[in-house]
Parts: sequence; C-alpha cells; structure tokens
Amino acid sequence: MMTSLFDPISLGAIDCPNRILMAPLTRGRADREGVHGPLAVEYYRQRASAGLIISEATGISKRGLGWPYAPGLWSDAQVEGWKPVTEAVHQAGGRIVAQLWHMGRLVHPSMGGDAPLSSSATTAPVRLHTFEGKQEPVEARPMTKSDVEETLADYARAAANAMRAGFDGVQIHGANGYLIDQFLRDGVNRREDEYGGSAENRCRLMREVCEAVASEIGMERTGLRLSPLGAVQGVDDSDPETLFTTAAQILDEIGLPWLEMREPGPDSTFVATEMERVSPHMRAVYGGKMGLNSDFGREDAQAMLDSGLCDFIAFGRPFISNPDLVERFRKDAPLNDWDKTTFYTRGPEGYVDYPAMGEEVTA
Repeated sequence: MMTSLFDPISLGAIDCPNRILMAPLTRGRADREGVHGPLAVEYYRQRASAGLIISEATGISKRGLGWPYAPGLWSDAQVEGWKPVTEAVHQAGGRIVAQLWHMGRLVHPSMGGDAPLSSSATTAPVRLHTFEGKQEPVEARPMTKSDVEETLADYARAAANAMRAGFDGVQIHGANGYLIDQFLRDGVNRREDEYGGSAENRCRLMREVCEAVASEIGMERTGLRLSPLGAVQGVDDSDPETLFTTAAQILDEIGLPWLEMREPGPDSTFVATEMERVSPHMRAVYGGKMGLNSDFGREDAQAMLDSGLCDFIAFGRPFISNPDLVERFRKDAPLNDWDKTTFYTRGPEGYVDYPAMGEEVTA
C-alpha cells in the first residue's frame, strides 16, 4: 500500500502523526537579544498540526548569528523565551525541534563582534544583514583548530539548551551557504588540513557537529538539513553527487535518524537550478528517514512519496499563510496566498493573522 502524506512516521525518537513537516522559516520576530515573546507563542501554536515543526533558524552563539531579530539558544533568557513556545505547541498536540544555526562568513562584524569565521579566507558575494540594514561583506577568517573546538562546544551547549527549553530535539542547519555548507563545498573550502581537500575531509565538520550534538541529547533526537543542489549565497561544489553521497554515507555510519534537504528545481522561486536531483544517490546509501523541501504542493508532494525517493515533505511558505495546512491538504481546500512584504517585519501582520479555514479575514 502506498504511503500517504497523512500517515505517521518516526524520526528517531520523535513520533510524528503525519509526514507534512513545517520547514524552518526565518521571520525576525525576536528582540535584539534573540529572545522570543508572546507573538512567537501564538505563531507556533497555530501551526502545531504539522507532523513536526522545525523551528526558524536559531543562533548557537552571538558570533554565529548574523540575522537581526532572529532568536538564539546560547543564553538563559533565550531559553526562557522559548519555553512558552514549546509548551504551547505541546499543549496543542504538536512536536517541535530547534534548528541550530551558525552563519559563518555571512555574519557581519557589527552582529558577531569580530571578523566572521569560515573554512577559508573568502568573502561572501552578498551584502550582510545588520540592525542598521545591509552592509558590505567582510573577508572571513579561516577557522583554527581552537575555533572548531569552540564551535563544537557552542553546538553542544545550544542542543542542551534546546532540551531545557522543551524542544523534542534539534535539527542542525548544514545548508544554504552557512558555516557547515562552507566547509562541505569546494567552491569555498580551500583548506589543506584534515577539514579540506577530499569530500570525506570536507564532511568532517558536519560529522563532528552531529556527534557533538548527539553527545548532549542523543543521536535519536538529532536531525540535519542539507542543500545539495546549486549555488546558494556564493557556496557551490564542483562535484555535488560525490560530495553529498559521501555525506550521506557518513550520516548513515553515525546513525543520524533523519535528514531534510532543500533540493529546488528549475522553476523554484528560491535559488532555481537545472541540476538533476542528488537525493536519489544519497537515498541509496543512507538508511535513515529522508525528506525533501522546495516548492512542493499537495499533489507533487504525494507523488514524491509514491516514488519512494523520500519519506516526508517539509513545506515552508505554505505554512506561513496557512496555519492549518495539514487540514487544508486533507480536504484538498484552497490555500491562502502569502504576503512577501511581511516575511521579516516586526509585528503580528503576516505572522499570526492568516485565517484558518472558515475564519473571516480580519481587516
């Protein structure tokens, strides 16, 4: 019998009632110290019917967070800010993991407090976010062994803080041109030590981060996001099939239970690419649960499950504008359109005021 989007699935220790996951979505509603307030409680509570909510990207350290008003998980105040969020999700019958984020060379010094860190001395080809607007990028400093050890400790601490905050687990952000991706792909990683050169060496930081997190909370509560297709924020690879198949083999060896990937197509509205999917090659060597994300609707998501190429689908922007997305899919009901102009604004508009089915649209 074919697997349905509405069938349950276990992602390690997390039992999900359906295979419609809420993808991580940066929304910029925390305060300047990365602490969430009541708005986030309502936002996540409204979306608790997702099989699993993957939280917005959440900084593991001040040094690694370069997005204004994004949340963190390195301070006690941030942990306390997250507690009402996870409690509300659980009371509504949901499950939620924290996505752990280090932005690497995409952190402006005015945000991180020092030169950005990366695999190599490179400069991002995009302007960097700050509280004063976008600024010119700054050349990154190649991470030393000491920097790596400190960063691994930051990941472990953030994972432990996530559990203190009431999350069901974590997802490590290894995608979209951020720190782990800057080590994975040879377009940025020019190192000549054990973290550079071969695909296996470039996967070393990814592996060590997964193991550092798992040492704190257990591998069964650890997941990872990757983006194996196309250049993102200036990060690309000359042989993605070899790289990401190697990564999948390593993740299988260490027992990572689930992997979610942004793998866009040629018509994607976010970083389109003509490349063929790498995920089938990864699927052949990875025994955990695999999910895909990028521009899926109800029908093509179900078709992807039917193909056997993945086990779940993560939906991003449809969850922004449809807090009851699961029920809308179940009834094949029309979806609300999202408003791009409110994706990163500071108030409730476009955040907690999208109507569920049957609700009147408020002025």
